[in-house]
Amino acid sequence: MRRLDSWSRMLIAFVGLLLALCPWTAHADSKLRIVLIVPFDGTPLEREEQWMGEGVSQILGLGLTQHPAFVQIERMRLRGAGQPEAWTEAAASQAARAVRADAVLFGRIERHAGNLAVLPRLLEVKAGGADAVVNLEPVTTPEGELFGRLATLPVTYARTLNVSLTDTEAARIEKAARPTRVPRAFELFARGQIAAMRGDQESNEAAVDLLSRAIEADPSFVVAHYTLGVVHSALGNRWKAAAQFRASTQADASYPEPYKALGDLFLSQPRRLFDQAIEAYSKAIELRPFFADAYVGLGDAKAAKSDTDGAIAAYQKALVYNPVNPKVHMSLGKIYYSEKGLYYESVTAYKRAIDLDSHSVDARMGLGEVYEEKGLYKEAIEEYRRVIEIDGKHTGATYNLALVYEKVDPRAAMTQWERYIELASPLATEKDWVDVARQHLKKLKSQIKD
Repeated sequence: MRRLDSWSRMLIAFVGLLLALCPWTAHADSKLRIVLIVPFDGTPLEREEQWMGEGVSQILGLGLTQHPAFVQIERMRLRGAGQPEAWTEAAASQAARAVRADAVLFGRIERHAGNLAVLPRLLEVKAGGADAVVNLEPVTTPEGELFGRLATLPVTYARTLNVSLTDTEAARIEKAARPTRVPRAFELFARGQIAAMRGDQESNEAAVDLLSRAIEADPSFVVAHYTLGVVHSALGNRWKAAAQFRASTQADASYPEPYKALGDLFLSQPRRLFDQAIEAYSKAIELRPFFADAYVGLGDAKAAKSDTDGAIAAYQKALVYNPVNPKVHMSLGKIYYSEKGLYYESVTAYKRAIDLDSHSVDARMGLGEVYEEKGLYKEAIEEYRRVIEIDGKHTGATYNLALVYEKVDPRAAMTQWERYIELASPLATEKDWVDVARQHLKKLKSQIKD
């Protein structure tokens, strides 16, 4: 298995100094644990109960987010390899290697004598040897008490991974792992998360319904408000998303995720609300000084304001807290080339992003554009082709591929222009580009005819 490169190892070593200065982590272990948290296997339960497997993973994620020693890999990174119906030891091991995780938190839920039993397991990837699997102490309770009892499970995992916790840190983790005291609200929330993970329009609409009902069951369910905002944002409902993020901050002003999400909305607004975005990201960082994604957003906002050095500093800070975030490397690749003119550094950053997430179309597009501008047409064609393999309807890659082919293979360029026009003609946002494409195609046909 490939492990973290020397650059990432240097960042991990450096994180100790920064974390030592952070009041959140005065007694914390500074070594980062890169973990993947997957749904527990609920197949032994009735189908209507199998949502509990997702529920356990949500509790673990919410709890461990509170500690800077943990870098959680987004499950969306597994989309290329597919996700099994049940997370077995073999599936966990394969996934760990796919996303460069140091450990996978997984397990199983069963019924024992009428009670529910959660059987937590930990898979640790060992360099140069077989993976180590640890069976943690089972949690067995009557059904109605299960998720209240599981609030201590993130702390158990942390200590099993040799992360030292102060009493304050343990209490913070347990509090976050108990996001609601209404069992029905948590069930609806978990079901909503399962729907949202599918990512398509219909599933997101189902998630909106489930999360809305979770909030009806517990209006103070802060995480449900925030998650509903995330789903509204994915559906393009910007105003509804903003309303939910604000509702989340009103319910708990110390919860940083909605501030980061508001920053994302501000940053993507047509009205260029960059100052508001910086304010929102800064607030999220104030609340959680090791919030890597908020540093990414801050870097993007500063880049949008042409504060190149400020942007790079923010990205580098993000890498200290999460050296395996492909989005950061992609952003660095973009700014190194477009603002600094640093070709080698840009290509290295883009390649690192792709190495961490081979399905990152944005990183591949960026790398292809750098190659194209440098006249490396063969390499540019390869990257644009890979984007189209990942997303067959990616108009940007199809357009760029046609432009590059014009320089090396006019007949292939004609095919790509025809493909682009077919894809983009129904899209109002592409109208002007379709007109340009038709002009290119007409010119090529005339040249080849002559």
